[in-house]
Amino acid sequence: MSLWTMVGLLVTLTALFSYLNQRFLKFPLTVGVMMGALMFSLLLIGLQTVGIPGVLPVQNILRHMDFNRTMLDGFLGFLLFAGALTIDLRELSRQKWVVGTLATCGVLLSTVVIGVGSYGIFGKLGLTVGFLPCLLFGALISPTDPIAVLALLKHFSAPHHLKMQLAGESLFNDGVGVVLFFSLLAQNREGAFHLMHFVTLFIRQALGGIGYGFLLGLAAYHLVRSVNDYVTEIMVTLALVSGGYALAELLGVSGPLAMVVAGLLIGNYARRTAMTNTTRHILDVFWHLVDELLNAVLFVLMGLELLLIPLVKADIWAMIAVIPLVLGARWVSIALPYLFLRLRRDFMPGAISILTWGGLRGGLAMAMALSLPLSSQRNVWIAVTYGVVIFSVLVQGTTVHKLLVKDTVSTD
Repeated sequence: MSLWTMVGLLVTLTALFSYLNQRFLKFPLTVGVMMGALMFSLLLIGLQTVGIPGVLPVQNILRHMDFNRTMLDGFLGFLLFAGALTIDLRELSRQKWVVGTLATCGVLLSTVVIGVGSYGIFGKLGLTVGFLPCLLFGALISPTDPIAVLALLKHFSAPHHLKMQLAGESLFNDGVGVVLFFSLLAQNREGAFHLMHFVTLFIRQALGGIGYGFLLGLAAYHLVRSVNDYVTEIMVTLALVSGGYALAELLGVSGPLAMVVAGLLIGNYARRTAMTNTTRHILDVFWHLVDELLNAVLFVLMGLELLLIPLVKADIWAMIAVIPLVLGARWVSIALPYLFLRLRRDFMPGAISILTWGGLRGGLAMAMALSLPLSSQRNVWIAVTYGVVIFSVLVQGTTVHKLLVKDTVSTD
């Protein structure tokens, strides 16, 4: 089957699930299409159990698409850039202490809590895993997924400063999480943890990604400013993401962080000082469509991934045990930093619970789980990650608005 045939089938399924959601379910797009894809996957599995073939062709298509590379090398840069374009840098600067603390200290704290907790849980379940692989799981599942979070915020009303905290944190902790995961993965391949090597690699990727993103955004800003043609200007932003993200990997710096920084520069400075009203409007419409389409396709892919995950009884028990651990670690990673942040500002009750329940996991966690090296326990990690993602999107994503209605969080 050709690449275009596979893409055509996937886009057709996405359009079908999107239509059914808008016509009948009325859920946010990402939740609705994932639910449709899950139901479709379960239907195929059911047909297979009664002797009617149907699963194998879809499985072959999914294997050829390679969710891991599709997400990390394809969708992620475009989705992060599109998300960063919508962030008001002045408002983000007002929340810099909250966003910065949660995106760094929060991710590191959550990684350790989940690593220690999962090590104990898997031991109780009779699954032999090392502590470093447990830390790897903590690193891949700790960052909130900006794609899922930003999609959620489009559909639910929330205090503006709280939306900025969720959006800003998810954009930056995503980049930090990716850097942390691949730094730990390099240590895991060496078979031992070397602190100085880990710190050096982490700093090089993180700071290098931020600096590289700033230079990319600055170069694109000057290019856009020197012309007055919206087609060319949109093409410059496309080149920034596609070419810039590919070059980041060759340079050994964080592509996700680079796309966030570049998107903030283009979405704020270039939008205000280097673009006409026509270009601004078309830029917003174009990247909004890219964002919505890739989001929908991504969540359909996640729903269909159920067909590739071999589940056994131990995996299901591990899922059930790990979900509250991940939520508890998320709560700790917010509550403890808030204790220190209270020295500088006030927070009304309800903020911690909303940030905890609204911190969704999505395609990024699945992509990183699929990046894990082959081992006897790899399928367990993939299954557990998938369980957390499904719970996050379908349960947290559809109920967080109740917290927003119940709790009143004052503006800062």
